[in-house]
Amino acid sequence: MRAAVLRQYNEDLSLETVPDPDCPKDGVVLKVEACGVCRSDWHGWVGEHPRVKPGQIPGHEYCGTVVQAGPAARHKVGDRVVAPFILACGSCPSCQSGQQTTCPNQRLPGFIEPGAFAEYIAVPLDHNLALLPDSITPTVAAGLGCRVTTSWHALTGRAALQAGEWLAVHGTGGVGLSAMLLGRALGAHVVVVDIVQDKLDHALSLGATAVVNAHDGDVALAIKDITGGGAHVSVEALGIPETVNASLECLRPMGRHVQVGMPVGHTARMEVNLSAVYQGNLALYGTRGMPSWRYPSLLGLIESGQVDMAPLIAREIPLSGASDELRAFNGPTPPGVAVITDFLS
Repeated sequence: MRAAVLRQYNEDLSLETVPDPDCPKDGVVLKVEACGVCRSDWHGWVGEHPRVKPGQIPGHEYCGTVVQAGPAARHKVGDRVVAPFILACGSCPSCQSGQQTTCPNQRLPGFIEPGAFAEYIAVPLDHNLALLPDSITPTVAAGLGCRVTTSWHALTGRAALQAGEWLAVHGTGGVGLSAMLLGRALGAHVVVVDIVQDKLDHALSLGATAVVNAHDGDVALAIKDITGGGAHVSVEALGIPETVNASLECLRPMGRHVQVGMPVGHTARMEVNLSAVYQGNLALYGTRGMPSWRYPSLLGLIESGQVDMAPLIAREIPLSGASDELRAFNGPTPPGVAVITDFLS
């Protein structure tokens, strides 16, 4: 099969012919229909993700059609499915309590196992997969695989965002734009922060209540002015000190900060304003991914037309275009996200 392989950090992925994957006994092989290009892929590409080593096939935001099923698999050949990026074991105490994202036995295609920048991918533990409704295209489904599911769980499973509350979103990449769209669908008022005016204008066109350009001054003060005292919930979607502190400082008393952006490499440890946490009686939530059992709530929201995630997708690209998309994360990115839909060119 054709695949894009990380051979050297910060260099173009190598387009190669590699062996087709073996089918896991407890899982399936998918023909990949679409795979998103995510900032988490970039963390591995630049060498800052501790688990991503040369030789890795990236790609963790994928959907596809089952072409082989193992003897213990739950899905059958022909099923169209979408995958969470965390494949949980299903039997440990974390999984049994519904917290699959903290499973100590999790499997991570795209990070430590071959991912979906390829024609086919082996998916063990296929009980994590969700059947894809006919009304959701593979391109949109691939965009759900990490950024949308993570945002959905951040807002509903962690921060418990309520209709009528103010939500601040710091960063309008895939996760941030998803949080904005989902926050609006939940009935919140959403303030979006970025440094790229085109991305802020794009967010306004999709329903953001207000935007703040971080180049214009004190972000937290601007949000407090817009919201009449501060956001109830703030989502940090970049994982850098400037936005983490702006997220904490923009909250009203008893506000909830959700850390979605991945602090890794040189940002794994950072200085934060704990005085803001203490003085404001703030709650801090970490979140990573979404438990697989929550897929129906998100897919149902999309299928019913209560939220349209299609505007999230800006570009459909070939596999050969993945390197350019990864390189673009080195600086401010254009609006929307890229999805690989052609694996032969």
